[in-house]
This record gives sequence, C-alpha cells and structure tokens, in this order.
Amino acid sequence: MSKRNSAKYKLDRRMGENIWGRPKSPVNKREYGPGQHGQRRKGKLSDYGIQLKAKQKLKGYYGDVTEKQFKKNYTEASRMKGDTSQNLIGLLERRLDAVVYRAKFAPTIFAARQLVSHGHIRVNGVKCNIASRQVKPGDEISLGSKAQEMALVLEAQGLSERDIPEYIAQDGGAKVTFVRVPTLDEVPYPVKMEPNLVVEFYSR
Repeated sequence: MSKRNSAKYKLDRRMGENIWGRPKSPVNKREYGPGQHGQRRKGKLSDYGIQLKAKQKLKGYYGDVTEKQFKKNYTEASRMKGDTSQNLIGLLERRLDAVVYRAKFAPTIFAARQLVSHGHIRVNGVKCNIASRQVKPGDEISLGSKAQEMALVLEAQGLSERDIPEYIAQDGGAKVTFVRVPTLDEVPYPVKMEPNLVVEFYSR
C-alpha cells in the first residue's frame, strides 16, 4: 500500500488548483503555493516543467500513487494498442481504489484506499485488500456488511459535489458494476488533466 507522506491539500496549493473539487480545499481561499516562498511570483515553466506538473497532478489525483506504480501503468499503457494517453487513463480508472471512489463509497481517494486495504471491499463477492488491483468490465464491487454502516461511507454517499459516472452502474447503495473502461472525456475530473503531457514526460 502506498503511504501518503505529506498533507493532501499541499498538493492542491502546489498545483494552484482544487484537483479533487472539494469545498474544503485551501486553494479556494489561497491560490498561492505552500511554504514561506509560496507568494513569490513564479517564473515561466519550461516544457519539462509543464510536463512534470501534469504528471504530478494526475499522479496526485489518484491518491499520490508511488512513482514506481505510476510508471508501471505508463509502461503498460504504451504497450497496449491505441492512444497511450487514453490507455493510461483507462488503467488508472480501473484501479480498485479509483472504482470505490467513483462509486461514492468513500469521500476521498485516500479514504477509498483505506477502505480497500482494511478489507471492507468485495470484488465479485470475494474480499480484496489490494488497492491497485485492476478491475475488469463486468466486475461487481460491493461494500462489506460492516462498511455499509460506517459514518465515512454514509457521508460519501450523501455528497452532492460529485456524481457516479455512467461507466459505473449502481445496484442499490452497496453494490456497483464496472461497465466499461472509460475514455478521458468520460472521466469526471474537476480540473483539466493532460495525460498526453504525461506520455511526453516519460517518453523523453
């Protein structure tokens, strides 16, 4: 399991964007970066800097996955047929923690990963605690009986800030089916993601 070493909202401020679209984000009040030099005027980013920022934003959005895991996804996406940037988004959206987050079983991607790692999630009726597991179209993802009564889960299901996307079919409040691998246009990112720049970053 990947461990988050810094406060998640620091990433928001470093990027200068509310990347999860949450009302609590400090970017809503302070658009400058974190730290004592955060308010200094930033110079123009180089091409490398723009690509790096796009990678950090996408990697951070999925719960700050490790660089090793993220690069593994890129390598796999580049081997698949079709557009590498679309393949990369498809692989990231097929992660079990991402599906749990999309299904509104958890309020944040970090909480979704914790739900999975603590054994509260079932894939086709079988307990799975591997957050990076790749879900296949047709797989059923459900909450364990204990998790259905957790305050965290009930809070997530009542959130009005995001909806369950079309590629995830809801079956009651505790079960969803992963219908298909989405394209970039279908993924409900609160901010603009540029996986094409991530591909450029790794293929340098």
